[in-house]
Amino acid sequence: MLKYRGFPGRLAGTDYQFTIRRENKKGVTPLIRRERYADRKPADRRADAGFLEALIQYFGEEPFERGNLDAGRLSWLFGREVLPAEDPFDPESYEALLRIDMEAARLSFPDLPWQGR
Repeated sequence: MLKYRGFPGRLAGTDYQFTIRRENKKGVTPLIRRERYADRKPADRRADAGFLEALIQYFGEEPFERGNLDAGRLSWLFGREVLPAEDPFDPESYEALLRIDMEAARLSFPDLPWQGR
């Protein structure tokens, strides 16, 4: 499993996790598309925005390996702002390639600092 050095481990000042420390011995947690309902807590929305901003700053528009990125946090963005970058895509692989759909990200998170991107 690839570990991203310098990527934030969590949202500052919270317990919202962005990365994992080690592989899951019981098997890789699959990526799924989780529905973001309108009644989600503001803290959950900030965590989604913070995670997406960190992904954009770290990877930009280039495809990236899932590595040690938290599956739960990725799943809130998966299928919308974060898409598979390979076909066939294995949602249960730490080596799976992903990419950011910048247009979808801009539409979903207009408050992020988008200058120069």
